[in-house]
Amino acid sequence: MGGPLLRWRTMRIAVISDVHANLGALNAIIEAAGPVDGWWHLGDVVGYGPDPDLVVERLAGLGAIGCLGNHDAAALGGPEIDWFNPDARRAMEWTRSAISPRTRAWLGALKPTIVDGERTLVHGSPRDPIWEYVTSIPVARANLAVMPTRLGLHGHTHLPMAWLEDDGVIEVVSPSAGSVLELRGRRALVNPGSVGQPRDGDVRAAFMILDTDADLVTWHRVSYDVAPVQAAMRDAGLPAGLVARLAVGY
Repeated sequence: MGGPLLRWRTMRIAVISDVHANLGALNAIIEAAGPVDGWWHLGDVVGYGPDPDLVVERLAGLGAIGCLGNHDAAALGGPEIDWFNPDARRAMEWTRSAISPRTRAWLGALKPTIVDGERTLVHGSPRDPIWEYVTSIPVARANLAVMPTRLGLHGHTHLPMAWLEDDGVIEVVSPSAGSVLELRGRRALVNPGSVGQPRDGDVRAAFMILDTDADLVTWHRVSYDVAPVQAAMRDAGLPAGLVARLAVGY
């Protein structure tokens, strides 16, 4: 699961999750991140948004390494779609009909979990990489207990967050834009938030920079023009609820 793919001789990694086929948000993040030594994504590259092929093409061009999300699996024809709410299901049915063979192949190569060295990459959680939401201390504690590495990177909740274990105590960090967290060798689960569908009341696209040498993470938010993305969603016939939520961040 991963192996040498993550053995970088690099320091600064841009970590993203839940792009959800939102090319405008992804492009804004790429510009804001500037020169970095690598790109990691934590799944749900597609679903909800209007540009799955272009988003995958952009990530492939960056050489992004990452894992499979539940929307990615559903786009490939998986049964995950049966668990989606009506709007998500409609959007996924459109996504399945819209994506190219090249996008299918790229998504099909993603694995649910990547483990290498001190890092685990998953979409949901270490113990349930596709579906579990890490939203409470008991769930975080259970996952930290079984995580095979010191640091876990995950998405799925669309909320920037960190769960740190220090001498058996779980510390919860709810970061804002510009927040810096020194890991100091502690076991941690860290979530960069969502690029394309933020749900913390902030409409700006979210991403994170992991400094592997300094052992710290920094959260960032980037404004982008939401209106063209919404217009593309309407043109594709995607659900109005998904269109509207881009402007409110919930």
